[in-house]
Amino acid sequence: MSGIKTIKLEMKMDSGVFVVHTAVLWDEAGAVLVDTGIGGQLALIQSVLEQEGIPFDTLHTVIITHQDRDHIGSLPEIVAAREGSIQVLAHEAAVPYIAGEIPLLKSGTTVTPVKVDRVLQDGEILPIWGGIQVIHTPGHTPDHLSLYHLPSKTLIAGDALTAENGVLQPFNPVFTLDKATAVDSIAKLLSLDIATVIAYHGGVCTDQIQERLAQIVETTPRA
Repeated sequence: MSGIKTIKLEMKMDSGVFVVHTAVLWDEAGAVLVDTGIGGQLALIQSVLEQEGIPFDTLHTVIITHQDRDHIGSLPEIVAAREGSIQVLAHEAAVPYIAGEIPLLKSGTTVTPVKVDRVLQDGEILPIWGGIQVIHTPGHTPDHLSLYHLPSKTLIAGDALTAENGVLQPFNPVFTLDKATAVDSIAKLLSLDIATVIAYHGGVCTDQIQERLAQIVETTPRA
């Protein structure tokens, strides 16, 4: 058995509740989490996984879509809690940020160091969980990855796309470093047969995905 579930994290902050949507994949070998939210979310992540019937102690891999702090914040806590049993996967360009060697691009902060165990390459297919295609989708950040789960035709978009009320939307221009490259990255997705998109900010979209992607590529400002 293998599958994919959308994970909703409602994270408490001083300003209120910060909600993100990511994914957990699992098979007979255990579970894989994509991104980790802001810092201090270990207990929440454990609870949400348990609610989905996925014991935290089966988690063996974390895939990072990019180095923004709301995606890697709780990574050090997860790695520490699993006492060396976690493999961390990310794009090569993310490695020095996750390793704490240089400050994060947007916040300027340096994070608690975590080793990236495997560097992911554009176009490679991870031969697990039924098959995951790695898609380098830079623009939001240079290291940004999206993940395409072949069996379910699900795109885990990270911040390459957003969603609003179930409708697919462009990236947030305020937090996107290179808008022209980000649009080009979305254009790469047009060749995929996508049934579902999980947008980190906004949630799940299943309606008119190809049509919306084409509209977004055509109409989104590149500057």
